[in-house]
Amino acid sequence: MPQRAIPAVFMRGGTSKAIMFHARDLPADRAAWDGIFMAALGTPDPYGRQLNGMGGGVSSLSKICVLAPSEREDADIDYTFAQVLIREARVDWKGNCGNMSSAVGPFAVDEGLVRPNGTSATVRIYNTNTKKIIHNSFEVEDGRAKVTGELAIPGVGGTGAPVRLDFVQPGGATTGRLLPSGQVVDVLDVPGFGRIEASLVDAANASAFIRARDIGLTGRELPEELEARPEVLALLDAIRLQASIRMGIGADLAAARAISSVPYIGFVSPPAAAPTLSGETIAAGEIDLAARIISNGQPHRALPLTGSLCTAVAARIEGTLVAECVGSGTGPIRIGMPSGVLTVGADVVQEAGEWVARAGSFYRTARRLFDGRVWIPA
Repeated sequence: MPQRAIPAVFMRGGTSKAIMFHARDLPADRAAWDGIFMAALGTPDPYGRQLNGMGGGVSSLSKICVLAPSEREDADIDYTFAQVLIREARVDWKGNCGNMSSAVGPFAVDEGLVRPNGTSATVRIYNTNTKKIIHNSFEVEDGRAKVTGELAIPGVGGTGAPVRLDFVQPGGATTGRLLPSGQVVDVLDVPGFGRIEASLVDAANASAFIRARDIGLTGRELPEELEARPEVLALLDAIRLQASIRMGIGADLAAARAISSVPYIGFVSPPAAAPTLSGETIAAGEIDLAARIISNGQPHRALPLTGSLCTAVAARIEGTLVAECVGSGTGPIRIGMPSGVLTVGADVVQEAGEWVARAGSFYRTARRLFDGRVWIPA
């Protein structure tokens, strides 16, 4: 079968990688995008490796970003994110990838979509999936985004130039409400398990949080331990489906299963010494809580950035199961995860009796890995 080539850039953003496309290089008919993206990444693959494409066999490496100049007054770039499933012939458009958001600003500058003046840039990004604004701020060298620097982030070898991400008014990104059910703690009925408490929070991406101990875990488990216990992953997915229905994301079980990217399902626990994937140990005093997040059925090696932001926001909402682990405080939240410690700033207040997430911020690194053309069947 003949193939055709489409201009593309391959980038790392935070702890994820994605193929970056200009919208102008894709068909005007959005219905054609799914097939292009699956072919580019090697989906569906019953072996789960995506060897026939650019994907890496895990959800953090099976991603697409589509960029275009924005016509909005409050944004420079429109950014559309696509999560491509691995074994299934399906693309999920429901959520955003916070890690890849850190690559959007540098891409826009390097590709000439935004032309900064001076040695720094702030790119205003409109994420079309969540209809939220994100600000990317970073240094510029010779008209291009600076790459080399001293910032190390958990889960990525080496160091790089910092990219600051500010999520503006991140609440309700998926459902339209920071607390979709109106409660800080819900009780879900899970078939085959029974009733379980959960905090359902929607900031940057909708997430459902449970206590690790409520499902017989310590909260210190590494991804390999969870993958070796398929019954635990099946239970977490069953909880996720009930959370999706309660949050109004999926109208019923079938709809909830069809929307696999949100809500994330996570379990949290109070600070305790825990191992990391690098073989080091996180001391209890280095973190405010421990969190593990699963998306698309896979435990994350490094927490997804939007899930981390949602965790930090939940930690500042009194009464949630996340806040229960942290206690009172106002500063940044230090989250212990399999790859280390991630520090997240979360500005959360009560206004007229309602919880409001005003902003969330991180530092990431990003790097262009190669550019050229990606080949797909014609």
